[in-house]
Amino acid sequence: MQHRAGWGRRLLAVSIATGLVGSLQAAETNSDGATPRPAPRLATVHATAMRMDIPAFDMPASISEIQVQPAASGKPGVNLSETMVGIPGVLDRDRQNYAQDAQLSIRGFGSRSTFGVRGVRVYTDGIPGTLPDGQGQISQINLATAERIEVLRGPFSALYGNSSGGVVQIFTADGGDTPVSTVGIYGGSYGTLTSSATTRGKLGAVSYNVGFTHFQTDGYRQHSQAQRESFNAKFGVDVGSGGRLNLVINSMDLPHAQDPMGLTADQYRENRRQAVAQAYQYNTRKSAHQTQAGLVYDQHLGEHDQLHAMIYGGQRDITQYLSIPAAVQNIKTKPGHAGGVVNPDTAYGGGEVRWTHQDELAGRPYELTVGLTYDMQDQARRGYENFIGPALHPLQLGVKGNLRRNENDDVYDLDQYVQWYWHFADRWSLMLGARHDDIRFNEHDHYLANGNDSGRASYGATTPVAGVQFRPLDNLRVYASYGKGFESPTYNELGYRADGAPGLAFNLRPSMSQNYELGAKWQPTRRIEVDAAVFLSHTSDELAVYGNTDGRATYQNLGRTRRQGYELSFTGDVGHDMRLVAGYTHLQATYESQGQGSSQAIVPGNRIPGVPSSYGSLRLEHGKHYGWQQGLELSGTSSTPANDGNTAFAAGYMLVGLDTAWVFDLHPSTLRLSARLDNLANRRYIGSVIVDDGNSRYFEPGPGRAVMLGAELQF
Repeated sequence: MQHRAGWGRRLLAVSIATGLVGSLQAAETNSDGATPRPAPRLATVHATAMRMDIPAFDMPASISEIQVQPAASGKPGVNLSETMVGIPGVLDRDRQNYAQDAQLSIRGFGSRSTFGVRGVRVYTDGIPGTLPDGQGQISQINLATAERIEVLRGPFSALYGNSSGGVVQIFTADGGDTPVSTVGIYGGSYGTLTSSATTRGKLGAVSYNVGFTHFQTDGYRQHSQAQRESFNAKFGVDVGSGGRLNLVINSMDLPHAQDPMGLTADQYRENRRQAVAQAYQYNTRKSAHQTQAGLVYDQHLGEHDQLHAMIYGGQRDITQYLSIPAAVQNIKTKPGHAGGVVNPDTAYGGGEVRWTHQDELAGRPYELTVGLTYDMQDQARRGYENFIGPALHPLQLGVKGNLRRNENDDVYDLDQYVQWYWHFADRWSLMLGARHDDIRFNEHDHYLANGNDSGRASYGATTPVAGVQFRPLDNLRVYASYGKGFESPTYNELGYRADGAPGLAFNLRPSMSQNYELGAKWQPTRRIEVDAAVFLSHTSDELAVYGNTDGRATYQNLGRTRRQGYELSFTGDVGHDMRLVAGYTHLQATYESQGQGSSQAIVPGNRIPGVPSSYGSLRLEHGKHYGWQQGLELSGTSSTPANDGNTAFAAGYMLVGLDTAWVFDLHPSTLRLSARLDNLANRRYIGSVIVDDGNSRYFEPGPGRAVMLGAELQF
């Protein structure tokens, strides 16, 4: 594919110029006395992502907070990627393929994932959305009930264990004294329809926030229909003196999601909306169901201490039909093949206990946090042939056939962590921490026709972190931080051996990283913040794709890699009733050692596939709380390598989106009518890549020009 670069510098220049010019005009109040559109507060954001009651501005780490308001930009609130505008370091690609979930990466970690989220920890209301093996999901997140999202990037993410890139936390709004209910409906191009209903308030002493969302689409591409429902509920009650108990319940049902699969470069040029022939031949598709519940308890213990406890449990069941040819599964020639239908049913759960103590040392305040976490998963993993009849002359394709794999895979981790923050001088603060991870995998093989492939493996590491911050001015912070990162293989990565033999790939080793960061945070006014960070990561035993064919991937360890770059972001008011959020990332992610992919040699200096060297986004919005509102969004990336040999690239692109709305004050109700136009120029572009696809079907096209109309009533 053709290379395109340079958009990032133009986008950055526009962002900074707009921000600087606008900030000179910014006013704290409106001259006409009208009610402005509410803006997120900056200085009072506390570092929930760091498990401490300290403002994020005063922490030696890159932390961003997003107020979740998808309706404010005319978006339906279906995908997490809708909320990530202006967040540097984060690349959240909407693949337009609901059978494969979105691709979420931070600073290049997680970009290789062929399924779900890898290298990034995900939490909802303090409850893990990432399993103990490091594999996460985001399809279960219900944005209709969400209030805010926090993103932690860099070295301190190691304190959450088994990840190197960062942490994404979603928080559900609490119910207040005044009941509020909202119903909304959005419809638009490619047969997309979303409806949602939420209600929150208080019933006696119990606060509540309950929401349901239905989504369906025909898809931009052929054979990409999908339907999904999600439910989220949060109930809270004050307990005794200084105590709070929250119950969080959520579920997701994906009864049907077709998989159009990736395209080769020639197929993309011929017809970017097509699905490959194998997708129809084997009716590639996925269904998934998940239910989860958790209890979170916080208790103040006197003036200096606080206790936090959490328990959770859930079940996630998946059935996925792949396009692996029937002949390849021939039991006579390949008795160890696991089949073309994947059916993992996973029960999971765990808990956390954390104690926080605040006091003084040498007359200066400090905060100490000590915690213990336990997580487990028990997966019944079955594989079936995706055909009926003889492998060489099948009678029917794309159906569940004979059993070819039957095993129970369980994993648990028992981790301990400690954090200490000390404001040791008027303008200096120090943060230290460490986490010990102990992860154990066990495979119990019940399909003995090809031998007993039971086995076990354990991975462990202690990851220290440290950071120091200096305050040269009251509104300026500069900091430096360091940390070690640890990533064990996931069951998805262990699932298949590179040599095609049965059993798990227990020869894989965990990857270890050394992470460094220098940063600055500046708040020139109460409503503006400008952040900058320079980062560097060295990784050994990088976990990488070895082969990826017909939807099934195998993995290997690939020596040393290097990720280095910088981030810039701007958040704040830039004029009367006008607000800008912008983020830009420059990232060089390369191999530092020789290696061998499935079909290509890897030489030092090659770029890590799936990682563009520049990417970013911005949103400029104007309007008051009522009346006419408008928004402009820009987003894009530079070219992205699709394989280890760097012989295939997805071209860079820039997209423009516009939205407008009229908000009616129907006191006490509010009605919002909106319209949104995405990909204004109808650009042809590749939205995501399938790393190292064995059939060279690397490319997943993004949608063309799309219209979305919406109506939302709040009462």
